[in-house]
Amino acid sequence: MRLAANEKAEAEKILQIKRAEGEAEAKYLSGLGIARQRQAIVDGLRDSVLAFSANVSGTSPKDVMDMVLVTQYFDTMKEIGASSKSSAVFIPHGPGAVRDVASQIRDGLLQGSSSLI
Repeated sequence: MRLAANEKAEAEKILQIKRAEGEAEAKYLSGLGIARQRQAIVDGLRDSVLAFSANVSGTSPKDVMDMVLVTQYFDTMKEIGASSKSSAVFIPHGPGAVRDVASQIRDGLLQGSSSLI
C-alpha cells in the first residue's frame, strides 16, 4: 500500500514537472514569435521609409517617420474609441500633441539604447 502511494506521488511529481517544462517552452517560443514579428515590422517600416523618401523629392526619412507617427496616433485614438471596454481615456490632442508623443518615444528609445552601450 505504501509503495503504491509513493509510486503515485512520484508519477504526479513527474507530470507537474513535465507540465511546467511544456509551459516554459511554450512561453519561450511565443517570445521568439513576437520578436520575429516585431523585427519584420521594423524591416518593413525601414524599407517603406527609405522608398518613400527616395521617391518623393524634398522628404527626409524623419519626415516620413513623423507621418507614420501621426497615422499611428490617429489609429490608436480610433481603436480606443471603438472599444466597448473603454470608459475614459485622456489623450493630449492639439497641434503639438503628436510632436510631443513622438519626442517622448524618440527620447525613450535613445535613453534605452544609450544604457545598452
